[in-house]
Amino acid sequence: MKTNEGGIDRILRIVAGLALIGLTLNGNIGVWGWVGVVPLATGALGWCPLYTLLGINSCPMKKS
Repeated sequence: MKTNEGGIDRILRIVAGLALIGLTLNGNIGVWGWVGVVPLATGALGWCPLYTLLGINSCPMKKS
């Protein structure tokens, strides 16, 4: 698994995932808030399977 998410992308995914899970635990939104586990996991891993399928890579190129 190669990293295909850049730093900002990863931070936004983690924040969105935590926000959805927090709102679910707080009772503000229903059980659909548990979908926040997906962006949280992809942000933590730095790899998104959908990005791989679509050929998207937001990770900056590494300098040699």
